[in-house]
Amino acid sequence: MSRLHPLAERHAVEKLGWLRAAVLGANDGTLSTGSLIVGVASSHATRGSILIAGLSALVAGALSMAAGEYVSVSSQRDSEQADISREKQELAADWDGEVAELAGIYQKRGLDEDLSHKVAIALMQHDALGAHAKDELGLSEATAARPVQAAFASASAFSSGAVLPVLAAVLAPETWVSWSVSLTSIMVLAILGIVGAVAGGAPPLRPALRVTFWGIVAMVMTSGIGHLFGV
Repeated sequence: MSRLHPLAERHAVEKLGWLRAAVLGANDGTLSTGSLIVGVASSHATRGSILIAGLSALVAGALSMAAGEYVSVSSQRDSEQADISREKQELAADWDGEVAELAGIYQKRGLDEDLSHKVAIALMQHDALGAHAKDELGLSEATAARPVQAAFASASAFSSGAVLPVLAAVLAPETWVSWSVSLTSIMVLAILGIVGAVAGGAPPLRPALRVTFWGIVAMVMTSGIGHLFGV
C-alpha cells in the first residue's frame, strides 16, 4: 500500500500563474533587447552605441514591465477590496441571506441541502468574510493581488532575459556582434520554451519551435531595418 502523504501530490496547474509570468517576462527581455541590439549592430554603429542601446533597452524594458504590472495589479487589488467591502456590508445587513447564498454554492458542488446549510453556518461562525471571499468571490490570501511584488517579479524576469544578449554584445568581436547576439537570443528563447513547457507538464518540442521561429523572424526584420538605414 502506498505511503505517499496526500499533501505530497502536486499538479502543474499550481505553477502556471507565476511560471507563465516568469517565462513571458524573460522571453520579452531576450527578444526585444536582442532584436534591438541586432538592428543597431546591423546599421554599422560603433560598439559603444550598440552597448548603450542594449543597456537602455534593458533598463527601459524592465521599468516599463514593472510599471505596467504595478498599474494592472493595483487595479485588480482595488476591485478585490471593493468586493470585500461590499461583502462586509451584506453580511452586516442580511446574515441569514448570506448563509443561504453560501449554502447554495455548496449545493451546486454536490452537497445536499441539509449538509450544505450546516457547512455554511459552521464556516461563517469561524470566519464569515473569509468563507464568502473564498467560495463566493474566489479570493484567498494566496491569490491576493500584490502590486509591488508583481512589479518586482516582472522587472526581474525581463532583466534576466535581457542581460544575456547584452553580455553577448559585450563579449563578441565587434564584427560578429549581430551573429553572436542573434544566436545567443535564439538559444535562450528555445531554452525558455522548453523550460516553460516541461515545468507546465506539456511536450517541449512545439513551444520551443514556436518561440524560436518568432525569434528568428524578429532578428531578421530588425537586421533588415538596420541594413536599410545603416550609418
